[in-house]
Amino acid sequence: MQNVPSDANLFEEHFKIDAVLPGRYARVARLECKSLDESITMRLDVNTELYPCVVGETIKVVLATSLSLDGSKDDEKGWRDVAKTGNAEATLADGYDYVCHGKIYKFEDGKDGLTINAYISYGGLLMSLSGPYKKLTPLRVDDVYLLVKK
Repeated sequence: MQNVPSDANLFEEHFKIDAVLPGRYARVARLECKSLDESITMRLDVNTELYPCVVGETIKVVLATSLSLDGSKDDEKGWRDVAKTGNAEATLADGYDYVCHGKIYKFEDGKDGLTINAYISYGGLLMSLSGPYKKLTPLRVDDVYLLVKK
């Protein structure tokens, strides 16, 4: 198992899938999840053809600013460019089943004043996280990688 250096790792949590809701589009479902300590709620759109999920499964979710194992900023190459060269070096993505690149685009304060909501888009597949400030403080408006594994 690979660990992300603390400077690249913005968020890491285990979630239990409570519901798998069909989306508006074929092969897309919305996962409704709660963290194992039940402090964070997550909604995540996934391509079910690439990553099928069922209610009751536990998934590990990581948000990171880089796929580099040393945590260094990605140079202007995407992960596909690296893979095409034939001598691809190991990346954080190698240890996960489902990887997306997106942008954290919005934050809202929770109605209770103790929580925050973060919204992320992965090319139209959406994610929302709702939880205590303490756990979601490292998130900021920026590009981010989503890494998921069972």
